Amino acid sequence: MRIYEELFIIKPDAPDEEADQFVEQLRNQLTTAGGTVDKVDKWGKRRLAYRVDKYHEGTYVLLQFSAGPEAVKELERRLRVSDMVIKFLTVRIDQTLKRLEKRKKDREKRAARRPAPA
Repeated sequence: MRIYEELFIIKPDAPDEEADQFVEQLRNQLTTAGGTVDKVDKWGKRRLAYRVDKYHEGTYVLLQFSAGPEAVKELERRLRVSDMVIKFLTVRIDQTLKRLEKRKKDREKRAARRPAPA
């Protein structure tokens, strides 16, 4: 299984209860498909950089999860057909995390080789 981040924007006129229900449905769909949801981060209502479907703001939600490719396809399909979602973006972050860990180790090695300041 790979690690993904899903950022999606919910219409600003959607009630909070419906938005929470929608996020919970997505979470359940991922877990029934064999994935695990690591983090759900609701950023709240924010202004969009540009107008999307006559909306100037939206409610941002970030999901971090581990799942297989079929579960990700189903999640994207649900987001695409949903009336509540304005936009969404899926990013595979397992390679990014490995790259960041490697950079951190390299920095630590370089810092250990440097002489201490006098």
